[in-house]
Amino acid sequence: QVQLVESGGGLVQAGGSLRLACVPSRGTFRIATMAWYRQAPGKERELVARITTGVTGATTNYAESVKGRFTISRDNQTLYLQMNSLTAEDAGVYFCNADLQWRKYAPLLNYWGQGTQVTVSS
Repeated sequence: QVQLVESGGGLVQAGGSLRLACVPSRGTFRIATMAWYRQAPGKERELVARITTGVTGATTNYAESVKGRFTISRDNQTLYLQMNSLTAEDAGVYFCNADLQWRKYAPLLNYWGQGTQVTVSS
């Protein structure tokens, strides 16, 4: 079964940086959309950033709370989230999400990663 494999989570001091990565466990024909969500304790999951690739190129979107601090990017099959100037409000479990196409003419299928913990210390 296909998995989205995440890495890069961990403990970081406030004001520090962290880079998350996500890659499908097997190669895909096309990745239409990849995104990062996060969920803090006691809060609902929220979209952090999304990158969509089409014929005209890539388009990125960010939650207002992370604009100017986080950068989402994709290199071939790997998704990244560069997180700078981290605060306690950024702590939580970060989930990778992707819409994948396995062959030409096939529909897009949505997948979730297992989540990676981001802890911000003071």
